Amino acid sequence: MPLGAKIDICRKINIIYEEKGFLVLEKPAGLTVHPHVHQKEATLVDWLLEKYPEIRGVGESFRPGLVHRLDRDVSGLMVVAKNISYYHYLVEQFQARQVQKKYLALVLGNVPFSSGTINFSIGRNRKGKLVAFSSEEKNSVISGYKNIKTAITKYRIVQKINNFTLLELQILTGRTNQIRLHLKTWGFPIVGDKKYFQKSFLDAELQEEIKRIFLHAFYLSFLDQERRSLNFESDWPLELKNFLSLIKN
Repeated sequence: MPLGAKIDICRKINIIYEEKGFLVLEKPAGLTVHPHVHQKEATLVDWLLEKYPEIRGVGESFRPGLVHRLDRDVSGLMVVAKNISYYHYLVEQFQARQVQKKYLALVLGNVPFSSGTINFSIGRNRKGKLVAFSSEEKNSVISGYKNIKTAITKYRIVQKINNFTLLELQILTGRTNQIRLHLKTWGFPIVGDKKYFQKSFLDAELQEEIKRIFLHAFYLSFLDQERRSLNFESDWPLELKNFLSLIKN
């Protein structure tokens, strides 16, 4: 798909580090990572192929260069392989859970413990909808679900602001919508999550300021092929900083 008028959002992609075999970029919220059957807008893959046509044969055909992904509405750091050697090298690190990914999320409510682990399994119901449930519930509901997988998320409170909590999160398993499902099921939905958060929980002024999900992949760490540890951080996006200032005041 050629780049055109519909993909102004691609101009917000920021490359923060680049070597011969890979690059690290900041994906903006609102940009889908790779095409799918119902995709009508341009994607990160379109942008990558335009800028780095040599990655066309790197990895899977519909997602060349990609070794992981972020949801469309989530912003933050991603690493992209530029050649087949780095592609396999990075995939192996993800599979061995050697890659560290950390997120910042603003949730509604006062999380009670300063740090801990959320351990809710994730599966699909008969209609195909993703659902999370605790280990205590698993035995009683397992017959009604399929593709049930363990999902583990570690969290740490960064700050409490009135009836909101800013969390640092690290996922130890990579399940679809894991962070969003875990926090919603735990009772602390992420502000701005179109699937799991209701704006009606907030007053009208705050509702007007919510333009996206308040979830950002701010930290990424992995090894390069010389076995050096590379660590990258991304600042909290401006629209989220502004919302934090608003709720503080």
